[in-house]
Amino acid sequence: MPVQHLQRSAPEAGTAREPLPRAPEPRSASPIAPETLRTDEPAAPGLRDLDRMMRATAAGLSGGRSPVSLFLAAIDWASHLALAPTLQQRLAVLAAERSVELFRYALTCAIEDAAEPAPCVSSLPQDRRFADPAWSRWPFNVIHQAFLMQEHWWEQATANVPGVTRHNAQAVSFMARQVLDLCAPSNFPATNPVVLRRTFESGGRNMRDGLAHLTEDIRRLVTHEPPVGAEAFKVGETVACTPGAVIFRNELIELIQYTPTTAAVHPEPILIVPAWIMKYYILDLSPDNSLVRYLVQRGHTVFMISWRNPQPEHRNLGMDDYLSLGIDAAIATVKEIVPGQPIHGVGYCLGGTLLAMAAAALGRRNDETLKTLTLLAAQTDFADAGELTLFIDESQVTFLEDMMWKKGLLEARQMAGAFQLLRSNDLIWSRLVRDYLLGERATISDLMAWSGDATRMPYRMHSEYLRRLFLNNDLAAGRYVVDGAPISISSIQVPMFVVGTEWDHIAPWQSVYKIHLQADVDITFALTSGGHNAGIVNPPGSLKRQFRVGYHPHETPYVSPENWRERNKPTPGSWWTAWAEWLKQNSSAPVAPPPLGLAHSGTLAPAPGSYVLDQ
Repeated sequence: MPVQHLQRSAPEAGTAREPLPRAPEPRSASPIAPETLRTDEPAAPGLRDLDRMMRATAAGLSGGRSPVSLFLAAIDWASHLALAPTLQQRLAVLAAERSVELFRYALTCAIEDAAEPAPCVSSLPQDRRFADPAWSRWPFNVIHQAFLMQEHWWEQATANVPGVTRHNAQAVSFMARQVLDLCAPSNFPATNPVVLRRTFESGGRNMRDGLAHLTEDIRRLVTHEPPVGAEAFKVGETVACTPGAVIFRNELIELIQYTPTTAAVHPEPILIVPAWIMKYYILDLSPDNSLVRYLVQRGHTVFMISWRNPQPEHRNLGMDDYLSLGIDAAIATVKEIVPGQPIHGVGYCLGGTLLAMAAAALGRRNDETLKTLTLLAAQTDFADAGELTLFIDESQVTFLEDMMWKKGLLEARQMAGAFQLLRSNDLIWSRLVRDYLLGERATISDLMAWSGDATRMPYRMHSEYLRRLFLNNDLAAGRYVVDGAPISISSIQVPMFVVGTEWDHIAPWQSVYKIHLQADVDITFALTSGGHNAGIVNPPGSLKRQFRVGYHPHETPYVSPENWRERNKPTPGSWWTAWAEWLKQNSSAPVAPPPLGLAHSGTLAPAPGSYVLDQ
């Protein structure tokens, strides 16, 4: 399809569209006569807007969370717990046993010259709050053991109440964890031995430095400046600096083509579709961490989509626009530059989900545009979509929709705040202790600087994404409609390389692994150490990283995630090397590089372009 037609096919930003789809409202069960009150008839526009304004105001005051959703979750849990006297008894017995155990531990610790007793409760491997040896000395050993016991008790109290819906149980557990993380003894100078030691040794200098750090951070927050140290990573100079050019631009994307560095390249180009929730250059960080540079140096012609950071006037851009103005337009441009060659499609996170949808639509038409498909931490089934589902239910999405309706978009800080809450220990409280109580500043990395460069979400697209993918799981169920007909992942007809990360709280690797149940093609699956971002940005050379990789022909029986993990032993190093070899095996012999840019328009600007700089 010509690029020009793709640009005309989507409505212009800001034009009116039909209202977003909503779940049908039930008829009233009230004895009032139908002619007096009809709840199945739409309210007058002004009254409907008043309702939405009320919900938008409430969502703004609650940080974007639906207070109704939280209240209902708490009521569901408390009501079922009240109707479970046996469980109440078990919890009371557990509390009593833990209290006696703690008393014995404290008594043993208080006896002079007594050997240090074994702890009653151990921290989780990823919890480093009490790792310093100072926490093993009296009275701080008793303090932190009491806290860990509280955590364990609340975990039992929130996770095992019969009758509570899974979503509500997770929500209550999440709320309890946030309160406990707030009240952890590591957060207060008087109960943190590491802070007390630093204060004594420095004569209070750490507190003075911490106050200076706090003042600086508040100033930067108010003036919308990046975090301290992020200035060292300037887009186009120290990050996103792989040479190339913008060769195509429309209202939604810039398409970057990277300059070849080898005399010959594989004829099949690579098109990378990043997530639009953040800037594209997570895949092109500093030169040593750049996946783009790694591919170019291995003889690939690489194209990258750079999504525009939406403004309020883009409120009506929807998922169909992200497909047509995004992926379809990029594919059409790549085919003009490299005619007659199939494309290696690569999608990261939400970009991978969108690319899988485009690949399914192509497969439905028996279109041979793609040669392979690579999905990086991308889900195609959202039934078990990780802890993000804590923020997604009917009430929550309704409040978010109304908050976005008021502004035309979802602010970047609101999305970033949700991600931080999912790992509050690592991303909030540990940082506050280090920066403000210990008076230290951690050296910021290119990945950390990128994470502070967030983007906004258009009202319509984000609403459709949350409802159709998360709430309704339409893609996995075969209900998602593209070009007037539903698509199915089983329509994809090219081999796939799929990557999951072990500690991913956004796209759990077991959820990513579900592609084996959906696709009827050969799948190479890799499981790498690290989280959602650090696991993907995993260049060769790190001695701390490892990965597992396994090949699953489409005609062989399904293997569960647990059995797959057991069968495929870890290999030290980066999954990049295994993927590079897989790409090489699925590519033809190298030829002369294609021209840089379109024949009729050349290049528009040097990489990284202008859209990535939008704030």
